[in-house]
Amino acid sequence: MERKLEIDGKPRNPYNLPFKKFRKKPIEIRAVRIFASFKVQTKEGIMEGKSGDWLIIGVEGEMYPCDHNIFLKSYDVPKGMKWIMGKPQ
Repeated sequence: MERKLEIDGKPRNPYNLPFKKFRKKPIEIRAVRIFASFKVQTKEGIMEGKSGDWLIIGVEGEMYPCDHNIFLKSYDVPKGMKWIMGKPQ
């Protein structure tokens, strides 16, 4: 995927910007994994989730879909939750 960036209408190479590292605050969210395609109204408009994605309710009550692999990299799954072939048991 090509990453494109414009600042003040001029193309810029995002890799030349002085990025700093930040860590997300440890906040709790509510989420459910949905095994069907779905659409949800977000602050940015309607977003689509695919089967197996998570529907998240954020800290301000906003809802948005999250890819399963990104979810597992970003959030801790509660201990004791078992997964068989990608579906919770």
